[in-house]
Amino acid sequence: MESSSSPKVEPDADDDVSEEVFEHFDDFTIASSWERFISKIEAICRLWMADGPNNLLEKGAIPLENSKNSYKIKSELQYDVKSYCMEYYFETKTGKSFDWNSTFHDLQLCFGVKEFLLIAPQSASGVVLDAPEASKLLSAVAIALSNSSSLWPAFVPVHDPSRKAYIGIQNTGTAFTRRFEADRIGSQVPLSLMHLEGLYQLFVSKFAYCTDDLDKHLIKVEFAMKLTYRTLPYDDDNIKDIDVQNTKSGKNLTGESSNERLWDDDCSWSEWYSSEDPVKGFELIAIWSEKTVESSMKMEEVENASPHEAEKWFISPSFAPYLLEYSHGNQFGFASALHLLVDAFEMSFEAQFLEDFVSAAESPGPDNLKSSMVIPPPTVRDRVLKELFDEGVQLIDSAYDEHKTPQAIKGAPLETLFAQFCLHSLWVGNCHIRGMCHIGFICCVILREERIIAIAALWIEFVQEVRWCWEESQLLPRMPVNGSIDLSTCLINQKLHMNIAFCFLQLAVCIKKKREWNEDHRECMGSEDQIDDMTEEESAVGDDTSSMQTQNEDFSGKFTGEPRSFPTSRDLHYSDTASTVGQYPVKDNLLNGEKSSDQTRRGSAGVIDSMMLLKSYQRMHAPYTQEAPLMTEDMYEERLQALEASNGSFNYFAQLERVILTSDMAAFKAANPDAIFEDFIRWHSPADWLEDPMFEKSKDNWPPRGHLSKRMSESDNLWRELWDRAHALAASEKKPLFDPNREGEKVIHYLETLRPHQLLAQMVCTAFLAAADTLNKTSYGELKQMETKMQQLYLTMAPALKPLEANRLSADSETIEDLKRLCVVFGHVENLLSVATSLHRKLVQAPRLAVEIFRDFYSFYIPRMGTGLEEDYSNKKEFDKKQIVWNNEREVVSSMFVPPTANQSWRKVFSMGNLLNGHEPMVREIIFSLHDGVSNNHYAAPNASVSEQEIDTYRMYICGTSNDLRVSLSVVSCD
Repeated sequence: MESSSSPKVEPDADDDVSEEVFEHFDDFTIASSWERFISKIEAICRLWMADGPNNLLEKGAIPLENSKNSYKIKSELQYDVKSYCMEYYFETKTGKSFDWNSTFHDLQLCFGVKEFLLIAPQSASGVVLDAPEASKLLSAVAIALSNSSSLWPAFVPVHDPSRKAYIGIQNTGTAFTRRFEADRIGSQVPLSLMHLEGLYQLFVSKFAYCTDDLDKHLIKVEFAMKLTYRTLPYDDDNIKDIDVQNTKSGKNLTGESSNERLWDDDCSWSEWYSSEDPVKGFELIAIWSEKTVESSMKMEEVENASPHEAEKWFISPSFAPYLLEYSHGNQFGFASALHLLVDAFEMSFEAQFLEDFVSAAESPGPDNLKSSMVIPPPTVRDRVLKELFDEGVQLIDSAYDEHKTPQAIKGAPLETLFAQFCLHSLWVGNCHIRGMCHIGFICCVILREERIIAIAALWIEFVQEVRWCWEESQLLPRMPVNGSIDLSTCLINQKLHMNIAFCFLQLAVCIKKKREWNEDHRECMGSEDQIDDMTEEESAVGDDTSSMQTQNEDFSGKFTGEPRSFPTSRDLHYSDTASTVGQYPVKDNLLNGEKSSDQTRRGSAGVIDSMMLLKSYQRMHAPYTQEAPLMTEDMYEERLQALEASNGSFNYFAQLERVILTSDMAAFKAANPDAIFEDFIRWHSPADWLEDPMFEKSKDNWPPRGHLSKRMSESDNLWRELWDRAHALAASEKKPLFDPNREGEKVIHYLETLRPHQLLAQMVCTAFLAAADTLNKTSYGELKQMETKMQQLYLTMAPALKPLEANRLSADSETIEDLKRLCVVFGHVENLLSVATSLHRKLVQAPRLAVEIFRDFYSFYIPRMGTGLEEDYSNKKEFDKKQIVWNNEREVVSSMFVPPTANQSWRKVFSMGNLLNGHEPMVREIIFSLHDGVSNNHYAAPNASVSEQEIDTYRMYICGTSNDLRVSLSVVSCD
């Protein structure tokens, strides 16, 4: 019966067609399984060779972790019942034949190869434990590579995985074959192999006939060595020991202060939390380039040499694991605390009043924790409030101006009361090692649900303390008493210098007004002139009034004049004999011969030089004026809404300002009884008085030739109408424009009835800003990348926090997710800053190294940051950058290797040489090589005709310490 699988060819078919069908047919029916295995390896190798590196990248070659130009590609094979994985390692760019700092795989360093094959069974161990199987597997690969005319070396892992043992073979394309072998001693290293002399003898023994030849013949061996040293870990005990050593030696090249125990004691964030030192230590690599050694005595001299004699030094930092494991940073940092605050803001929409959260925590029930576990104990809250309301801490105006909120973030300046309250609130219920210990915080991890309860409890007592200050006429600490309200801050901050960025600013002013008003009433009772009776109650406004009156403004909202400043009633108390008022020099009335009208003059702040009244030819007096009422952002918004309701009527806007203008006119009339409307315009709005340019000013030419501007000359001009109605009254004789009792109570009412989400929204803005400002005070040297990153942080925060200003958010708003992403970004910046600060402090005497190392770390870390809550895990690489140490920097680097002390668990008996300040190398790597003619070697075939050209016939790589030794040997021979 004919097989169905047999091809059927018709008798009359074309012979060429039959030949084409069977032309490439291979008959495997008589081949063994081993031969088929060799054929599979050969086919894969031919395919990889034909593709080349570039095509292999397109076909899915995997980049190696520790190299930019190194890749691998793999294929799976089956032999009998076992599965094998064959990997091809290659480079896309070729460089030097060997470089200590360009290794991409362990086998490259061991055997000095660039591209190679690695074949191993797919098992748990990944090694071939059976010696015959290893030889058979390596032979199969060698035959396949020979058939495909490939010169790739091939390796097979053998023995136990912990030994890192390999055997390998390479066809060099000549009569020679290179063989490889590597093994490791994990313990009980022979004493002779702990020293360079014994290692040299080990290498020579591989090609010398006997040890006697070592003394009779000079064998030139090429030698290169790499020593790796590590500093002591930067922990508390070691830093203390470093300080002791620096004190004894009188040197401090690393910049560490002599009395510190923690690395960040003097950093800006240390008041709030203690950061783990991100730089755990440094690795120093000393390299001796290739040199020729002719005897073991020479090796003994090298072992006794100092590392300072090495040709090159390289340094590499060791970073804390949290920087390399894709975490959000230090769990005690600002970022984690801000994340909890955002969670509290998300929960703040669940209640109408803050008291609701506290009541829920205090009420018993199975779903509620005990109040002691939720609400900070009274002692903790008392200590926080005591620190916040410390009477000895007062913010001066200049300090306040230096910390204006940047980048349009509506928070509170760092040193103000509300900003400090927000920073304290970040740590309520948390113990952060140092910062909160001084105010008695309990050591417990607060839950997300508990954060808002703790904030609510602290806020309620905070407002009670503010009310007490108000009722007792005590100035609020940490607030500028004078100065205008900064509308760029948050509303609460404006309200406590008028509201907590609106509350804090206003309340400080109100309290001072109330206290000074009460004092003035007591001092001035029975006085003939009641000038002081009303003046001090406005005095706290101070510069605010001046700033509101610095430009002449008509009632259409247009500014028409140059900046001017007028004396206010507070000047009566602060300058009894003032020589100047605003821009105008003034003189005491008694020093100028005034006419009889001086008898009725009231409220004068002094004479204005070079200005006289137009009709009476008397010197013009600057009057004390009433201070305009302070207004916060919400008050301005109310006025704008009223203006919009009036369809933008100029007359309506004038009605809002006419009270202030009428008061100024009345004060000017009282100080200048003979004045006319033109005199007032010349003083109050000089831009509306147009002088004749042809008129020369002199005392003989009087009156001056000039006229009012067009708008002031109109018959229906409101200013003239108000002038005609105004009665001569000094500022002290009029009812105050600002009622401190009423406004102060409004502030307290605002604080007490503030909705939870409104409070938390302002707290989130202020906390982010205050935390960033705190970090920004850190000194990190000339690290431009860090400076740029801090600027970018402010630019990132501004749009993310902008929606919180509207107070029209809901719990489902996307803003919550944006804030959580902002916390992630903040944490990354915090990590970068801690690294920058640590490097700057440790390498303060070698600033170039600090700059270069941070630049490398910055480039390494930035791609890992991501832009969202989920970070990018696709690019997992270890930081392996090294920086060369210049000769003038070696002393600084060497000083970081302080001698080990008795408190540290270090060996007291050293077994290796090349000590650096008492530190023996953590790793010693040596390469011996011999350039020789193969025909002169006993491994060569006796009758082989080979070239006399020298090649690298023997190469030995040795790596290890006194307790661990790994040896890799490659030999070229004809067998």
